[in-house]
Amino acid sequence: MILYDYFRSSAAYRVRIAIALKGLVVERRPVHLLRGEQRDPGYRAKSPLYIVPTLELDDGTLITQSLAIIDYLDALKPDPPLLPQDAVTAAQARAAALTIACEIHPLANLRVIEALQQQFGARDDQIAIWRKRWIYDGLSAVEALIAPAPFAFGAEPSLADICLIPQVYNARRFDVPLDACPRILAVEAACASHRAFIEAHPQAQPDAE
Repeated sequence: MILYDYFRSSAAYRVRIAIALKGLVVERRPVHLLRGEQRDPGYRAKSPLYIVPTLELDDGTLITQSLAIIDYLDALKPDPPLLPQDAVTAAQARAAALTIACEIHPLANLRVIEALQQQFGARDDQIAIWRKRWIYDGLSAVEALIAPAPFAFGAEPSLADICLIPQVYNARRFDVPLDACPRILAVEAACASHRAFIEAHPQAQPDAE
């Protein structure tokens, strides 16, 4: 399998965590977003929205969207599971993950920021306010959803942690205050010493800058 990836993409970061949790060996091919490599015709043939990540299977089948890729990896190698066994807790973990993937991430990703700058003339200071607002509001909601023990929904990492840690990384990059999110900070501390999260960290990637 080949993962088309960018070290700082939070969506790709999620997939790297899942790969590490599953103990899978996947070839990585960096796609440098700031240099526009996602717009190259060869990559656009793999990802029509020219985003990362994309997973290419050994037979050439392509899977896009981080949560779809993670779902595939969980089915491919069910142990360890990426959702709690209890149906209610599993639904709650999905809700936290989807809050991040659907309510926070799309509003602050590169494509949206470029549109704000190029189509609406947004200044850097306005972009900073935009990012901070949506990341802070979204993480405040996640804070109310999770119940660290020590991970977001129990003794083992789940899909919620897989989505949360990359978003916390983004929050720190963009100086979003997290003092009012003690549950999130507790999960961050638990994940900081876990092998899979260490291996998947942006600065641990070969293309890190």
